[in-house]
Amino acid sequence: MAFPEDVLSGDERVVMHLHPHWKALIRPVFVTLVAIAATILAGVFINQIGLIVVGALALVAIVWLALWPYLVWKTTHYVFTNERVLLQTGVFSRNRRDIPVNRINDHSMGQTFIERLLGCGTLTIESAGERGQSVLSDIPHVERVQTALYEIVEADRDSHTYDDDERPAAPTK
Repeated sequence: MAFPEDVLSGDERVVMHLHPHWKALIRPVFVTLVAIAATILAGVFINQIGLIVVGALALVAIVWLALWPYLVWKTTHYVFTNERVLLQTGVFSRNRRDIPVNRINDHSMGQTFIERLLGCGTLTIESAGERGQSVLSDIPHVERVQTALYEIVEADRDSHTYDDDERPAAPTK
């Protein structure tokens, strides 16, 4: 479930590779613990048929409310390179969006009070083109990510602009 490095161009390098913040795993862990506890309690206090029913319900809850969100978390990639931002999601199918760094017009971050406590937030990237804004939710250390994105965009702009000393001389007649 790692991000495939073969989608990168020859001179492209990964600056950051992130998954959504670990807070997305709180509910799956809680569901798993409750399902296990319910099954143990059913084994102690209920007959065998009740144990089978509770165990089956616990298994369904774990697969649906714990395993699936974990797989979604694990297969969601936010990759920042020196050339683009790649957003990839999908467990069975795959969706990927590439935002070239030279098309990024603006980026902003926001955090709720709880997100500030947990160290995550939402990063919004506005790019030129048809799609406009991309909202990346639950970004860990969103302040650092936004700063790194700013540095990537500025480095790209600096590499594509000339100083007066670097401009080619105008041809003379």
